[in-house]
Amino acid sequence: MIDWAGLMRAGLHGLGLHPDAFWRLTPNELRMMLGAEQAAPLSRARLEELARAFPDVKGEGGEPGS
Repeated sequence: MIDWAGLMRAGLHGLGLHPDAFWRLTPNELRMMLGAEQAAPLSRARLEELARAFPDVKGEGGEPGS
């Protein structure tokens, strides 16, 4: 679960961001601004592991997730 209240406090009060700027940030940008360590780049092996764990499944509409 994401602690939105905590992230908003950190962004708006701790970093002094305007709400518009806060909501335009990507999660990685916010993490970087807050000084968190960057995650390792996605490797081919990790991508394949995620694809096995969360396969694209065609729904009734013929599109993944539909």
